[in-house]
Amino acid sequence: MTSLFQILMLLLNIVYFIVIAHVIMSWLINFQVLNLRQPLVAQIWDGLNRLLEPVYSRVRQIIPPMGGLDLAPLVVLIGVAVLRIVLVNNAAVFY
Repeated sequence: MTSLFQILMLLLNIVYFIVIAHVIMSWLINFQVLNLRQPLVAQIWDGLNRLLEPVYSRVRQIIPPMGGLDLAPLVVLIGVAVLRIVLVNNAAVFY
């Protein structure tokens, strides 16, 4: 059961870093540091969007629109943090 706990924590860490990478990349694209005309940048951006857009769209249905400010990544990061806290506090179940 320890393995299951570690696998769940690893998956949550991966999701956390993917969301952080998506947020940072969106800032770099918006500030024109990265250009989507570059094939590698476009492929990475498309891959991150394909991974995260299903999650973001469900979160966007719940939270109200904030006038151009997208809070979906923040809500997803908070959700991942809450799940990690719940897993760590209930780690005795896995041992």
